[in-house]
Amino acid sequence: MLLHKEWIDMRLPIQGMALILSFLPIIAWPNNEIRPTENLLFERHPDPALSEFVRTVVETNPRVQAAMAALEASRAYESAAGKPLYNPELEAGYESAVDDTWEVGIGQTFDWSGKRKARERVAASDRYTSEAAYEAVRREVSVNLLSGLAAFQTGKQRESLAAERVEIMEDFSELAQRRFAAGDLTQVEADLATLASVDAQIQRATAAADLAEATQVVRSLTLASASDQWPMIDTDLPRAATIDDPQRFVLSLPEIQVAQRRLDAANAAIELRESERKPDPRLSLRGGREDDSTLVGINLSIPLYIRNNYKFEVSAAVAERDQVQQIFDDKLRHAYARLLSASERYQLSRDAWEGWQRIGQASLQRQVELLRRLWEAGELSTTDYLVQLQQTLDTRWNALNLELTMWNAWFEWLAATGSADNWLGLENTP
Repeated sequence: MLLHKEWIDMRLPIQGMALILSFLPIIAWPNNEIRPTENLLFERHPDPALSEFVRTVVETNPRVQAAMAALEASRAYESAAGKPLYNPELEAGYESAVDDTWEVGIGQTFDWSGKRKARERVAASDRYTSEAAYEAVRREVSVNLLSGLAAFQTGKQRESLAAERVEIMEDFSELAQRRFAAGDLTQVEADLATLASVDAQIQRATAAADLAEATQVVRSLTLASASDQWPMIDTDLPRAATIDDPQRFVLSLPEIQVAQRRLDAANAAIELRESERKPDPRLSLRGGREDDSTLVGINLSIPLYIRNNYKFEVSAAVAERDQVQQIFDDKLRHAYARLLSASERYQLSRDAWEGWQRIGQASLQRQVELLRRLWEAGELSTTDYLVQLQQTLDTRWNALNLELTMWNAWFEWLAATGSADNWLGLENTP
């Protein structure tokens, strides 16, 4: 699995960030359609096994299915909100007195205040919110799965390195004991070799525990699959792509869409509460007979909102809208800052990883054997040999940590830009 090398250099605009952040909260939402994240950021990941694995896990994940159920419910509520608010009423009456009287009629309350349209707007906003929430959950599960796979992969490499460290230190300890018995080493040097062997075993146990923890994260998302069936992830990653319009880009993120749709719903709720302050008239027609006379009647009734004019419901809706507006503004600022920071962190870790691959990796492959020959030849003291050997092994350990840091930074960038599906070549239509 090799990724293409022709990637676009990252050039996020940093200048004027404070000015951009100050204007983000007042950017108007362009339309009522959820706009997908732009799809021209970078070349897609070419590994079909990884893409299919992520797709299967995401589609069967309980959180994603719960979000889909919530979306279906919101669609049903939207359909219900589009129905007429009032049904006609059938009336019938009979009176037995000096003259027998009977009558039948039909009544209808009319929505003259626009309650139905207001309910439709609220329901439509809730449906848009559910669509955005569904997409946000899908992408969050995708990124969590990718991060878990990277941690699992690094954990296996750490465990392998820890096992190699144990083997090297045990050989060193055994050889040190033989040289001590021959009088070539002091007691302190022999004990130092033994302590190094014990320390290596401790690190191996720690690496095994970390691997078990990483396995648990992935297993919680992929309960039905065994760890040997999990796909591996390449270590060749692209540079973060250019984002020419970060403000517009941030607005297209699922979590920002959720906040925006909730704000739309809050505004629609104000209109609904305003319409509920206006009474709806009721008109009824009836006909019947009283003895030998024909009766025809018409009745008009209008509620009088005198004792309760429902103004406090409107005030509460306005306050709730203001609360949602502030939450939306806060999420915008955090999303923009997250986008810039994720790009910077990823680029730093990727540059460090490339430097390690160019210079450090080849050097370490020769270092362990060279140190052993120098120590056995007596050109290195036991202490110097152990210090340099530990440094060599620690450097390899740190390189694995750097690799995981790079992956985590990349997945954070995918999350900050909402581009996980694009990178994997996945498409979704809720």
